[in-house]
Amino acid sequence: MSQELFRWGILSTGGIAQQFTRDVQRLADHKVVAVGSRTQAKADEFGDMFHVPNRHASYESLVNDPSVDGIYVATHHPMHKRDTILALNAGKPVLCEKPFAMSAAETAEMISVARSKNLLLMEAMWARFLPHMIQVREVIKSGVLGEIISVRADHGQWFPANPEFRLYKPELGGGALFDLGIYPVSFSSMVLGTPSRITARSTKAFTGVDGQTSILMEFASGAQALLNTTNLAATPNRALIVGTEARIEIDRTFYAPSTFRVINNKDQIIGGSDKKYAGHGLREQAIEFARCVRAGLTESPILPLDEIQSIMETMTEIAKQIGLTYPKFAE
Repeated sequence: MSQELFRWGILSTGGIAQQFTRDVQRLADHKVVAVGSRTQAKADEFGDMFHVPNRHASYESLVNDPSVDGIYVATHHPMHKRDTILALNAGKPVLCEKPFAMSAAETAEMISVARSKNLLLMEAMWARFLPHMIQVREVIKSGVLGEIISVRADHGQWFPANPEFRLYKPELGGGALFDLGIYPVSFSSMVLGTPSRITARSTKAFTGVDGQTSILMEFASGAQALLNTTNLAATPNRALIVGTEARIEIDRTFYAPSTFRVINNKDQIIGGSDKKYAGHGLREQAIEFARCVRAGLTESPILPLDEIQSIMETMTEIAKQIGLTYPKFAE
């Protein structure tokens, strides 16, 4: 692998693949050299849009492209396991879009294959790699907050009631929980770890997937997390970490490049950040992925595989409690 240039292969050509490619193009030492789609026409359209030289009419052809150093899996959630394992079996490290999979069982299978191949596997939970999130973790580590007693976060967006839109379509893993709720769930995991008890309640959207889901998590430390997600309305999309000595307030949109404040018990601002960021923010996970590949790592210390497994076990339990089921995806 070239140490000067990390060469990406993009698996799928949808909106998130385009956003990722657009942001990665801001990096001098990264290049998207290949794209794979189910048709040559779509691969060529994407290639023309982003000046990608190698255009593949199948995912199999893409993952076997010798010019590619790593694969970014950007298909819909139910296809993540299939496409990740396809790339791993071709000997390629994988950055897989979030949510990582549709269940804890799928996640365990993906991780098992990656470990058996001794290849890097990472979830593209881009929020975890953003500058302000790194700073938030540093504040927590400093101890200035005291004992953390609660976390609150919401992710809500409004979408037109179109049964063919992916967030409403069961066949594409639709619903608020897996597409939007993964953000607050992952955020809670970052701050408090694995919950000891989960209570979830939900309201269905018109297609039967969850339209709004609220989650209460309890932790062995006594801390609690209160999370909400919805695809029926726009919410503030902010996050809060409350400690016995101080709190962190993360502004809208908490999972994207944003600002935060550290506020003590006297309501004095004692720290925080300014938003000095250009671009979308998806490139930060690409930087970490390339760093791990070059260092010979098989997982990122920022978001280790065991934590990904824990997060997906939490998601699976929430889905079970709210009765969220999906048609079996035919591989």
